[in-house]
Amino acid sequence: MAIIDLQDGALSARLSTAGGVLLDFSWMRDGRKIPLLRPAADDADALSSACYPLVPFGNRVRSNGFHFEGRAYSLQPNTFWDPHYLHGDGWLAEWALLSESATGAEIGFRHQADGSPYSYKAKQSFRLSGKGLKLHMSVENTGEAALPFGLGWHPFFPLTEQTTFLAKAQRFWTETEGWLPGEPAEIPADLDFSQPAPLPRRWINNGFEGWSGNARITWPEACTALDLTADPIFRHAVIFLSDERFDPGFRRDYFCFEPMSHLANGHNLPGFGDLKVLQPGERLEGSIRMQPLAIS
Repeated sequence: MAIIDLQDGALSARLSTAGGVLLDFSWMRDGRKIPLLRPAADDADALSSACYPLVPFGNRVRSNGFHFEGRAYSLQPNTFWDPHYLHGDGWLAEWALLSESATGAEIGFRHQADGSPYSYKAKQSFRLSGKGLKLHMSVENTGEAALPFGLGWHPFFPLTEQTTFLAKAQRFWTETEGWLPGEPAEIPADLDFSQPAPLPRRWINNGFEGWSGNARITWPEACTALDLTADPIFRHAVIFLSDERFDPGFRRDYFCFEPMSHLANGHNLPGFGDLKVLQPGERLEGSIRMQPLAIS
């Protein structure tokens, strides 16, 4: 495992090759270090990190299986606590450090079909600049057959009493048993973030379709906001806000907004829920950017 520190002016980031995760993204302003993602310890696993990758796709697949081009494929659970193969393999893998500088790093890993039919290689790059932090990820199908692929990230944002969230979307997905997506529906009033709004005080684990690609998290107590922008392939997202039943130690101090290239359970949806079919040797890639700004 390697820990890499990045710095550009008042912005800093810290990442680990264990899980390919971010451990910190902060802004030093007026002598105060302002966390822009949930800070994590150096030995944090992905679930305790600031942000982790979703590759070769995100979320869960109903019944751990799907049919593609006349073949049935199965997936094996990759955690002890969830009956589903969850969030791909990148968050559980040791990534190799490919390059490093004061303001950037590139890491990568290869996966051979094991627990899933997917063989691929993935890369992530992290670049700090005066405009913020840019994350880029690519996945290449190294298997012998075409399969549907996806990408995403799972960032954890600080949640305070005054936090507001803005992210326009077109449609909402209900949640059903097993933390799986249910059906598309109108966006509930308390999850309508077409204008800045606080997050409700309840469990949230829902997909949002037709996301605009722009989001803003605002922390009035710190006079700070964070703009999140994504490439056009990321037009879906999941909002996750835990509770004490799922996590007895939950303190309502974070929430997740997970940009994704596809719908959860896309393998079993028409058009594969925007998963991209990659032939052997083909690649899928995209970037997100996070830029802090001072507010009054």
